Amino acid sequence: MFEAAELGRSVSKADFKQAEPDLRLALLHAQRLARQRGLPVILLVCGVAGAGKGAMVNRLLEWLDSRGVQTHVFWDETDEELQRPRWWRYWRKMPAAGNVSVMFGAWYSRLIQEFLQQGVDAEGVGAELERIRAVEQMLIDGGALLVKFWLHLPRDEQARRVEKRRKDPQSHWHMAPETAQAAEHYGSFLSIATRVIRETDTGHAPWYLIEATDQRFRDLTAGKTLLRAIETRLSSAEPRETVRTSHAPALPDSASAQVTILDQLDLSLQLDRAEYKQARKALDPRINRLGWRGFEARHAVVVVFEGSDAGGKGGAIRRLTEALDARLYRVVPVAAPNDEEASHHYLWRFWRQMPRDGYWTIFDRSWYGRVLVERVEGFATEAEWRRAYHEINNFEAQLAEHGVTVLKFWLSIDRDEQLRRFEARKETPYKKHKITDEDWRNRERWDDYKAAVNEMIIRTGTEYAPWHIIPANDKRYARIEVMRIVSETLAQALGDDDPKGQR
Repeated sequence: MFEAAELGRSVSKADFKQAEPDLRLALLHAQRLARQRGLPVILLVCGVAGAGKGAMVNRLLEWLDSRGVQTHVFWDETDEELQRPRWWRYWRKMPAAGNVSVMFGAWYSRLIQEFLQQGVDAEGVGAELERIRAVEQMLIDGGALLVKFWLHLPRDEQARRVEKRRKDPQSHWHMAPETAQAAEHYGSFLSIATRVIRETDTGHAPWYLIEATDQRFRDLTAGKTLLRAIETRLSSAEPRETVRTSHAPALPDSASAQVTILDQLDLSLQLDRAEYKQARKALDPRINRLGWRGFEARHAVVVVFEGSDAGGKGGAIRRLTEALDARLYRVVPVAAPNDEEASHHYLWRFWRQMPRDGYWTIFDRSWYGRVLVERVEGFATEAEWRRAYHEINNFEAQLAEHGVTVLKFWLSIDRDEQLRRFEARKETPYKKHKITDEDWRNRERWDDYKAAVNEMIIRTGTEYAPWHIIPANDKRYARIEVMRIVSETLAQALGDDDPKGQR
């Protein structure tokens, strides 16, 4: 694989000086167009230690407008990063529309280092490569341009450079932490790198192998390759969107054939006030204790509340949080994305809200807006919301793999109960703000939303993040059911088999 990057190619100083002004001008123009078109560019810079990745990026930054470029290195993980799912640190650095993020190593360097340090076996490498392909495809489907550079040096040239840096105290400041160590394991490094490149070299995210022995050849090649990638993307139509066939079958038109999961709920279930108080008397202290046990065990919890408008999400959240210590949780209300959020991939704003180990994040609406309101109201294309099912499952799988307990609730009410609650809100001064024209418009599309919810539950209910569908016509019943499921799920996750909350 790497023979093509060991040909001894070079560029003379005169040729470099002649080519540089035109290339620089063209890159600035392409960058300006990318900004105008809202194209986010992710440049991954990987390769052999000592190949001059930093020097090459410095050159690119000279040629580009630095106001639209951010560089990110991923050396030692901070405590903040270690206490969250693996990909959290990368999602935080994703560029906004029109900007460029240069990432040194990113997810590739970590995987290679883990393998070399025997922190992951060959099977684990395969699983992570599959995850990488899925995430990169997600980024591309979301509109990003992903450019991947691999800078290569022959073994002898790498050894010569590393030795030169070791002997020159003035050069130590720009020797990356992994350089000396990687140089001592060139063969093993190249072996795993070969597999990584081969299995992640896709049509939409190809690897560009750049010979790095001659720095002028390296820099010109990198600059021209980046330019061509941006120009090609800008000259093409919108990112290719493949409409996937729905997993939900096409149902006959008769009413009896249009039954959904929501239609199977018994919405008559209820609790009287005495039963409600008795249930809370048992559940409140147990959830509080489990919250602190989770904190001690560094076990994070993510709770998602979705449901019909006026379905009682806010009330269920208030009752749940009354049982928890306020220092352990955050409630994140989700509305239409602001300008910053809209300029990123739709999952970006949710990745940023993931809790540290031991803490809770409770979402009042969530990433499922992509397959609900955005689908029904036409804010997302059919291709976008169809592929979102897989993207969401992948996202939640990463949370579960880190050890996060993911709880998802759909609070369901019927149309008559919704109308009663809408009317009550209009008459209650402190609730008037909760009823909007949008709520009434959504009500008119009740059947469309019901179909969207049905498919969402079918396609995103997984063993690691199942849906809990709560009959919510009776608020007391719904709130206790939520609390019961939270306590039972967390007790199982923490190995706490005491239902009464006694030590």
